[in-house]
Amino acid sequence: MEQMVAKLREHDFRITPQRLAIMRILAASEEHPSVERVYEAVRREFPTTSIATIYKTVHLLKQIDEVLELGFPDGSNRYDGNKPFPHPHVICIKCKKIVDPDLDNLDEMKREVELETNFKIVNHRLDFFGICSNCMPEKT
Repeated sequence: MEQMVAKLREHDFRITPQRLAIMRILAASEEHPSVERVYEAVRREFPTTSIATIYKTVHLLKQIDEVLELGFPDGSNRYDGNKPFPHPHVICIKCKKIVDPDLDNLDEMKREVELETNFKIVNHRLDFFGICSNCMPEKT
């Protein structure tokens, strides 16, 4: 959160109470909320906040690399302000739960891809899709 505020100040953007609330939600959330979820949470504290304010602030945070956007084929997006850098995700195909696994060999995989393709990797996205334990049918 402090890093987000510092980066906004560095770029001469205003620090409003609504922006602080949005940043607090994004920085603290491990659930990768959608704009709509952020909007619901912010409206509890600031009932007159518009969804446009949420979209603009999330877009601004994305531009300054303080939020990672996860886009999905259905057109929906979720946001990670807790870890705003490329990292792997495990996503439940039923309930859409997102988990951040700690993978020790991700840097090694990136180097291997660079060597095999002769590309300089500047960004990446690695998603695993499955069914979480809450959504799995009970085994009898």
